[in-house]
Amino acid sequence: MTQRLNLQFDLIRQSATVAMGDRILALKASGKNIVALQTGDPDFGTPPAIMDVAFKAMQSGLTHYGPSRGTPELRKAVATKLLRDEGVEYNPETEILITHGGIHAYYLAMQSILNPGDDVLIPDPTWATHSNMAIMLRGNVIRVPAPAENSFIPYFEAWEKALTPKTKVIVLNYPSNPTGMFPSKEYLQRLQDFAKANNLWVVVDEVYGSLYYDEKPTSAAAIDGAKERTLLVNSLSKSYAMTGWRVGYLAAPQAIIENAIKAGQNSITCVAPFIQKAAAFALTDSVIQEETANMRAAYKRRKDLVIRLSHELECDKVKIIEPKGAFYFFLDMRALNMPSVEMCERILEEYGVGLVPGSAFGKEGEGFIRVCIAASDKDVEEGFRKIVEWAEKQ
Repeated sequence: MTQRLNLQFDLIRQSATVAMGDRILALKASGKNIVALQTGDPDFGTPPAIMDVAFKAMQSGLTHYGPSRGTPELRKAVATKLLRDEGVEYNPETEILITHGGIHAYYLAMQSILNPGDDVLIPDPTWATHSNMAIMLRGNVIRVPAPAENSFIPYFEAWEKALTPKTKVIVLNYPSNPTGMFPSKEYLQRLQDFAKANNLWVVVDEVYGSLYYDEKPTSAAAIDGAKERTLLVNSLSKSYAMTGWRVGYLAAPQAIIENAIKAGQNSITCVAPFIQKAAAFALTDSVIQEETANMRAAYKRRKDLVIRLSHELECDKVKIIEPKGAFYFFLDMRALNMPSVEMCERILEEYGVGLVPGSAFGKEGEGFIRVCIAASDKDVEEGFRKIVEWAEKQ
């Protein structure tokens, strides 16, 4: 007799980004030269001073259980960061919870508010985990088109059309993975007013919030009157080059945190105390903030490199939509009239460049491919030239 499994997992797929990364690791292990532009992992090492703090914390004995809410030191550091960078004041005692990375923060946020059958409004395209997590928690995902023709921001009428009597929450991710776009403050104000009028929560993933090129994005929690219905998810992974450390946080109203801590205690117990010590240092040390600004400047340089190459190569089959933040390009290759999965597989096999198909991010992503510029300038240039060369031959 076949044992029955959780049927909810039949409704989601494995992460296309992770799957492509695993495939490329295998190809590299076999001796093939691959330009890896598929994974959103900074090519910078974690600043040594952060590692020194963690090492000294381990030596001092911070290798056992810690507070399930997070250490007071780190919660205060998060509150300092949010006030400094986003202009939003949170009580570190009651409104902040330390999590095992951004995904865990998002899980706790959604677990705290969703009941089975609740409708969840999520822009399309966006990172697949936003939808997958909601489905795992037995929510009903409604994708809201965010077309390229509107800079990958949903027309406001699309939110109104998607609303149902069962809608519980809007999920946002700005700057966006995969597009690098984010809306204006005025747009966010209107969306928060819409949420208030319809008694909706707003869960906002701001993992890329510190990675912007010119104009600084406005936090969805910073909109007047929005904090009371906004659940802010963030981590140190991208902005501090700490993807492997798995430390993030959830900032939300006290009632949400009280629910989230129960989910946290019954999923991870706590984040390692020596990691929390290093994270508190990372968020508050002035020299570290300068290092993260230097990383952002490098991403901007690479963004400008891709734009310059696009003008130089003049390929109508590979169109650039200039991102405003994060470290991705979402290349428009719809002119080829080819499924994005096929494009990525062929570019990998024929030219040795690792990419992510746009369809992994939703129906609106079909015909696009995501290119990560969190790689060396050499790899970014080589990879983009190869993409254009391949496209020209089709």
